[in-house]
Amino acid sequence: MSEVPEGMVVPKQGRGHPRPTATMTLTRDGPAGVEVLLGLRSKTMRAFPNYWAFPGGGVSRVDTQAVEQLKQLEGPEATTVACILREMSEELGLTIGEDGLVPLPMKVREAIIENKSNWLVHAQNGAFPFARSGMKVLSHRITPPFGPVQFDNAFLHLHAGDASTVPEIDLEPQTEFTEVMWAAPQEIIERWKRHEIKVAPPVVTLLMEIERTLDRFQRSMENAADDIAKRLPGRRSILFAHGVEVVPIKTATLPPADHTNCYLVGDPEGDFILVDPAVRMREDMEVLATAVERHRGSLKAILFTHSHSDHVADMSLLREAFDAPVWGSEHTSKSVHCDRILDDGEELHLGQQRWTVLITPGHHPGHICLMSDAGLVAGDMVAGIGTILIPPGTGDMTVYIEQLERLKAMNPHLIFPSHGPVIAMPQHLIQHYIDHRKARHERVAAALKDGLQGLEEIAVAAYADSPDAHPGLAVDQTLSHLVALEREGRVEKHADGWRMERD
Repeated sequence: MSEVPEGMVVPKQGRGHPRPTATMTLTRDGPAGVEVLLGLRSKTMRAFPNYWAFPGGGVSRVDTQAVEQLKQLEGPEATTVACILREMSEELGLTIGEDGLVPLPMKVREAIIENKSNWLVHAQNGAFPFARSGMKVLSHRITPPFGPVQFDNAFLHLHAGDASTVPEIDLEPQTEFTEVMWAAPQEIIERWKRHEIKVAPPVVTLLMEIERTLDRFQRSMENAADDIAKRLPGRRSILFAHGVEVVPIKTATLPPADHTNCYLVGDPEGDFILVDPAVRMREDMEVLATAVERHRGSLKAILFTHSHSDHVADMSLLREAFDAPVWGSEHTSKSVHCDRILDDGEELHLGQQRWTVLITPGHHPGHICLMSDAGLVAGDMVAGIGTILIPPGTGDMTVYIEQLERLKAMNPHLIFPSHGPVIAMPQHLIQHYIDHRKARHERVAAALKDGLQGLEEIAVAAYADSPDAHPGLAVDQTLSHLVALEREGRVEKHADGWRMERD
């Protein structure tokens, strides 16, 4: 995603107040110690598909009504308690009674899945027990400014006691989770570190907090939960993968994104680099400096993926905080002094981790991606929010598509974009980009075959299937396609407009 083209006005989209959500951290005493419940989210889910996560969801109107009508729910965090009781009934088929977890009657659960308001109806009719006793709030976290919507999530906790008393979970009626697992927090963290499983970022950091606290309280989950609930620890870091921490930096990029992701990439206890620390304000510089100080390793270098203004820092401000060499491609060195020029295929040794440099032009000459077992630091090749612009002057649509195909063939575990959240299903997204760009390429060519010659009229025809597209961006990207078609020898530019090349 490049900066907004000069002179082009694109309205910002306000986020408003974060939406309230709730998740439940269920724990039990297993044969070898404390275990926590995670569910594998379906590949069809919009948020964190194919990730292991806690049960939960958004606070709805029925939850507010439940608090008003059910005295048993009165107390702190009443709506989030109501929300999690309802969500557990749908996703797990469980409710919380005075003595612990209780399975719901199947007909009642099916009714709730069909219409969530049925939870309140059946609760009032006494179809199942429900109680808030034993629940604690471990933390409140507002999601980072990656996407167009932010959430204020309450992490609730219930310790269900001995594993032998915990009911079996039936997933059959619901579609959010494809499987569930009970496992020790440390086991989940170790599997995540080995990139065997994908775990939602807030879950990772909370599991790390639970594991640290369990060590302090002789592995007693009740005592650990009491301590965490008193401290209500917030998010100290945002971990997309083992060795990939993100710090969002406020930038003038293309809406709906308004931040560029700066990544701390490398060994969590060894050498690491800063990728795209695009700081322009002292506040962001101080947040980034805190993250670097918190890191247990040593800062080796600063790397810029490319030289668009929403990726490059105010270097005088950056130098106040960091005395580290700058790395970049040969093209980036024309705009930013680089102490080391990186080449395609070069391997970066960052402690125990190895990251391969990929030069991926198309969006911008000399654009750099980084690849490892953890995934792909993708810069502006793809985005987790919004779109990617191919500037007509410095970009190349044909080369961009070729590089996307190259990245797809590498089959990354995850994608860490410069804008938006981590991408859980890389193959699906990259193929979508390839198909979308190729289809638009042919729509532009088809407009010329129909006799259209002017840039604006070609853009209108090429984007007829996207009526919400910004007119200025449509013209800009149509020109990129035309330039690429000209390089391919398929069209010619004349004084009066564009035409298909004659055989």
